[in-house]
Amino acid sequence: MFDGTKDEAEAKLRDIFTSADKGTFVAPTDKTVGGWIDYWLKIGAPGSRRNKPVSPRTLERYSQLLRTHVKPSLDKIQLQKLTARRISELYAELQTKDIAPRTLVHVHVVFGAALGAAVRSKELSVSPMAHLLNAPTADEADHGIALDEAQMKKLVEGFRRSALFLIVAIAAYTGMRRNEILALRWNDLDVTDRTLRIRRALEQTKGHIGFKPPKTKRGIRDIDIEQRLVDLLIAERERYLRLKAGIVDNSAQVDLSLLKLPEEALIFPSFAGPKSDFTRPRDPRAVTRAFTKLADKVGFPGLRFHDLRGSHGTQLLRRGVPVDVVARRLGHDPYTLLKSYAKEIATDKDRITKELTGMVSL
Repeated sequence: MFDGTKDEAEAKLRDIFTSADKGTFVAPTDKTVGGWIDYWLKIGAPGSRRNKPVSPRTLERYSQLLRTHVKPSLDKIQLQKLTARRISELYAELQTKDIAPRTLVHVHVVFGAALGAAVRSKELSVSPMAHLLNAPTADEADHGIALDEAQMKKLVEGFRRSALFLIVAIAAYTGMRRNEILALRWNDLDVTDRTLRIRRALEQTKGHIGFKPPKTKRGIRDIDIEQRLVDLLIAERERYLRLKAGIVDNSAQVDLSLLKLPEEALIFPSFAGPKSDFTRPRDPRAVTRAFTKLADKVGFPGLRFHDLRGSHGTQLLRRGVPVDVVARRLGHDPYTLLKSYAKEIATDKDRITKELTGMVSL
């Protein structure tokens, strides 16, 4: 039953006939926004570019974003009555709760994907996101802290006596992601060529830590490292060999070439448990918590582990290393690299202006 004037009813009827002719007609439904979100997550949150479920970790993150930030306000609203104005009001509400700009962007992207799936499933004729006036953009996101070379050296030295020292050093001087570092195996280290091979990453979901391939082909890469890092890694491997042999005294003379670690032994395993297991992965979130706590103590409050990756990329770009070379090292495509780090590189303008002062005489 239609509630409105005769002219409005006729206009509505014409719209229905037109959409039917175009194949875009959507039958009325009482399905709610919350109901659609739950269904979309249940079937694996398929997107428009790849019509298949996302990874378990990504699905967990999508669920957290939508159920924490979207469902509390929009849960009972009928899906077909959701408007761009109501979504704008939601974003305004979230901003009053001091939501991080990066998180708001992620909410917008994931919610947009859910509504896009509703359009493809004929639950909506058009996504209200198409009419949004205040869509948050990536440019508004907080890209974190970019350390310069002196600051990076101070940070790494501050971790020297910590169990995280080598993990932090690799992150700082290679730009590798946390979960790529924690998934490294000893057979990924080439001592002769001084490279680390990235072939997998950790994936953490509720109650499980496993391995997965990199997200894209660019993620599969070999990274050149300095001899100092190679030496530190060799020393770490020797420590593990002694541990495997039960040799506590580091001064004891032992032919380590006679000892071997398991084929899938990790460079940074977890030794939590009754016996040493060189293949058990560490808890990535525990690593992040420990890093944040110690970084604050050594003079870097608010620094995130991921900021080491951004700092490394920024430093290379500031040195004049070509964008495509930096992109390959980080596993980015060049466009994404420039978009991600443009905000940090832009800060060089003031520094260059100061350097130029007094150089030109007219």
